[in-house]
Amino acid sequence: MVKNESRRRVLADAGLTVLAREGSRGLTHRAVDIEANVPTGTTSNYFRSRDALIEGLVDRIGERLAPTPDDLERRAAGTPGPALFADYIRDIVRRLTDDRDVTLALFELRLESGRRPELAAVLGAWQRAGFDADVAFNTQAGLPGGRREIALFHYAIDGLLLDRLTTPIDPDTSTDEVIDALVDGLLR
Repeated sequence: MVKNESRRRVLADAGLTVLAREGSRGLTHRAVDIEANVPTGTTSNYFRSRDALIEGLVDRIGERLAPTPDDLERRAAGTPGPALFADYIRDIVRRLTDDRDVTLALFELRLESGRRPELAAVLGAWQRAGFDADVAFNTQAGLPGGRREIALFHYAIDGLLLDRLTTPIDPDTSTDEVIDALVDGLLR
């Protein structure tokens, strides 16, 4: 039976919503069926096991958080330097904060991967591919910083997003101000 890719995306999106709202323990095939408003058993037809469901969620996170080709083209045409790099970081943070459920679901998966080596393998491969893509873009665009600086920005962005999506320690400082300070501090 050929699977309907549109339905698969709807189910994965519902799974991300459940994961963001209920946490890892609340992510069940039945909960996804209810969230997607589909007949009982639909999710298990598309994702046979919990691991298959989680792999589908990881794939969908990548689709939903990917930069648009227009965004990449605009940055590739920009003048290399700290301002362009800050713009790139700002775009990453915007995509992660605009799609709050996806980011919270990603944090949930990362926490669970600390307890489940099989999930750590899937999520780790996905994260390394994203990291390598960021390093490649940075190099191709002639932006400052190498692998070390990109890694440091990833660490900083994770902390910034956890702060902004939960209980901010400094809600009066704008996210843009924080990003400008990070870029200035790391790309001296």
